[in-house]
Amino acid sequence: MNRSLRALAGALGLWCLCASAGAQILIGQTAGFSGAVGPGVKETADGAKLYIDAVNAQGGVNGQKIEIIQLDDKFDPKLAAANAKTLITEKNVAALFLSRGTPHTQAIVPLLEQYKVPLIGPSTGAMALHKPVNPWVFNVRATYQREAERAVQHLSLIGIERIGVIHVDDSFGADMLEGTKKGFAAVAKNPVFVEKYDRAKWDYTKIAPLVASSDVQAVLFIGSGTAVVDGIDAIRKAGSRAQVVTFSNNASGGFVKALKENARGVIVTQVFPYERSLAAQIVKEAHDHAVAKGLEGVSPAMLEGYAAAKVLVAGLKRAGPNPSRQRIRDALESMNKVDIGGLEISFGPNDHTGLEFVDLSIIGRDGKFRR
Repeated sequence: MNRSLRALAGALGLWCLCASAGAQILIGQTAGFSGAVGPGVKETADGAKLYIDAVNAQGGVNGQKIEIIQLDDKFDPKLAAANAKTLITEKNVAALFLSRGTPHTQAIVPLLEQYKVPLIGPSTGAMALHKPVNPWVFNVRATYQREAERAVQHLSLIGIERIGVIHVDDSFGADMLEGTKKGFAAVAKNPVFVEKYDRAKWDYTKIAPLVASSDVQAVLFIGSGTAVVDGIDAIRKAGSRAQVVTFSNNASGGFVKALKENARGVIVTQVFPYERSLAAQIVKEAHDHAVAKGLEGVSPAMLEGYAAAKVLVAGLKRAGPNPSRQRIRDALESMNKVDIGGLEISFGPNDHTGLEFVDLSIIGRDGKFRR
């Protein structure tokens, strides 16, 4: 071999080594990093980053590091679909991850089948993503309907008889409303009222006085972020002292801060173990990774992202080196009783639900969730 050929071979060899060393698994995320749910989305993404950073620091998965490409859909379903298409067709991601919102995720679903791309850990408990089973959607958290049902049953158990329901007028609100109906049926009660508001332009000028005059003991407030913060403020200013219950999509430190003086006493359902209980293995792991980065600990939203990241990594490991979209999907569906930190995840052709854990918390005087 002459000198020029040897130089070329050496250069090619060096390029191959560099390419191999820099190989990455690209994962796409579209979510409302700005807008009504921005603080919660950031916390969920930060929780996922805790685990993914730890995995990458150990060399990644099968020698490849994971890179999350994030696009802000501003909590707009149309932009969520457009972002997902960009991630799939232009960024060539191997999977989508941690989408946020029911109508937003539903807008993405047709693309999953079209391009054969799995979606892991959507941050929504919409029943439509569980039944019928979508072969490309792998849920981690429990359903919203189970949360709503549990909330009604809890209120009844502690002697609360008069309960009203306020819900956002979209597919998320309709889904959760079905859960409240199951809860009311289980305790042989009916809601005092059921009121809805617009997702994009909420207005409580008629709803707030109704809540105050109805003398309800509790209100189930179904919605996301700023819309719920504004709604709680409106009913308090109207004079209602009713117990407010909202749901895990609002289980973030940012939501508590936004509530300000209205935070104390608000009940928030949870779909993961108590984030301050270090006896729970997944909480201890997440807490330790957070402390290593200079944080005090994790919030419920961070724990959701952390758990979803653990499921993502487990699927990638099983899919092998240079995983294709199909291999990731097949690997996830073959998971059976996989331990993600004291919680077991199983998927199969007829079940993509993941976990069914539901609990309740209350915001304390210190602005922390307590159980």
